[in-house]
Amino acid sequence: MKKKLGLLLVLSSVLLLGACGKESGSSSDTIKIGANLELSGAVAAYGDAELQGIKLAVKEINADGGIDGKKIELVSKDNKSDTAEAASVATSLATKDKVSAIVGPATSGAVKASIPAVTRAKVPLVTPSGTDDAVTVDAKNKVQEYIFRTCYQDSFQGITLANYASKELSAKSAIIIGDNSSDYAKGLTKSFKKQFSGKIVDEVNFTSGDKDFQAILTKIKNMDFDVIYLPGYYNEAGLIIKQAREMGITQPILGADGFGDAELIKLADAKNVNDVYYTAHFSTKADATDKTKDFIAAFKKEYNKEPSAFNALGYDSVYLIKKAAEDAKSTEPAKITTALAKVKGFEGVTGTMSIDKDHNPEKAAVVVQLTNGEESKATIVEPK
Repeated sequence: MKKKLGLLLVLSSVLLLGACGKESGSSSDTIKIGANLELSGAVAAYGDAELQGIKLAVKEINADGGIDGKKIELVSKDNKSDTAEAASVATSLATKDKVSAIVGPATSGAVKASIPAVTRAKVPLVTPSGTDDAVTVDAKNKVQEYIFRTCYQDSFQGITLANYASKELSAKSAIIIGDNSSDYAKGLTKSFKKQFSGKIVDEVNFTSGDKDFQAILTKIKNMDFDVIYLPGYYNEAGLIIKQAREMGITQPILGADGFGDAELIKLADAKNVNDVYYTAHFSTKADATDKTKDFIAAFKKEYNKEPSAFNALGYDSVYLIKKAAEDAKSTEPAKITTALAKVKGFEGVTGTMSIDKDHNPEKAAVVVQLTNGEESKATIVEPK
C-alpha cells in the first residue's frame, strides 16, 4: 500500500511540474491577451475608448486567422481609475489568467502601480496612453524591462507644444495652469518650461477633482501673456476652458493628449472651444495612409462614429503585440517581451514606429486645432 502511494505521489508531482511548465496564455488554439483599463471612475472615457479599439483589433485579427493560427482570447478587467486596483488587476491577469501580454492601463499613475506585478510575473505590458517619461525608465535611468508603449512620452509632447507656441502662434510669453497632484501634468510642465523660448509670466496650480477655477483665472485675467499652457486631463481642462472663455480670457490655450476626448467639448461647451490646441496621437483630419483609412472605415462600421486617438492607440497596441508574438514565433511572455524591444518599422494607424532603447516608440505627433469644439486643422510634427 505504501509503495503504491509513493508511486502515485511521484506521478502526481510529474504531472504538476508539466502543468507549471506550460506557456502562459497559450493553448493549442488560443493566445490570451489581458486588458487592464479604466472602465469606470474619474477617467473612464480613456479606458472605454481604448477598449473599443482593442476589441476591433482582436475581431480583425481573429477573422484573419489569429496570431500564427491561434485566436486571441481577450480578458478585460476594470481597474476603476484607481492605482491600487490597477496593481491588483495586473497581478490577476498575469498570475491567475496567465495572459501572454497586457494592454493598459491608460493613465501613467496606474501603469506605474502595475509595474511591480508584471515584473514579478515577467509578463509584458503595453500602455496605449501612459505618457509619463518615468513609465518605461525608473528614477535611476534603468529601463523597465516589461513596460512598453504605443504613445509618445510627455517630454516629447511638452517640447512639441513649446515649439508650436513659438513658431506657429508667435508666442513670446505664456502662463502655465498646472495640476499639482498629477505626475502627468508635472512632467508636461517640466518639458514645456525647458523648451519654451519665451517668458513664463506666471504658473498657477489646481488639484485633480477641482470644479471652480475662478480664483486662479481672476489672478491671471489682466496679466500680459500670449498663450495659456494647460497640461491636464479633460475633466478639469474642459471646465477651465469654459470658465476662462466666459470670463473674457481669449488667448490660445494649449494642452496635451489629455484633451483628446469628446467629454472635454461637453464640459467646456463647444462655443467656448476656440483657439484651443493639443498634441494628439491620431487625427482623422491629418494626412492618412491606406492603413489609417482602412481603420477609420472599419471603426465607423463597427461603432457608427469617428475614431478618437484613444481608440486608435488601443487598436495599435494589440497589433504591436501581434507583431512581437509573430516575430518571436511564440506565445510565451518572455519571448514576446524580447521581440517587443526589437520592433522596427511597425506600421500603426497612429504612425510608423520603432521601439527605442527606452521602450518608447519613435514616431510623429499631431497638433490638433479646435474651433467651435471641432477639429479644424491637424498638423503632423515629426520627431527630431
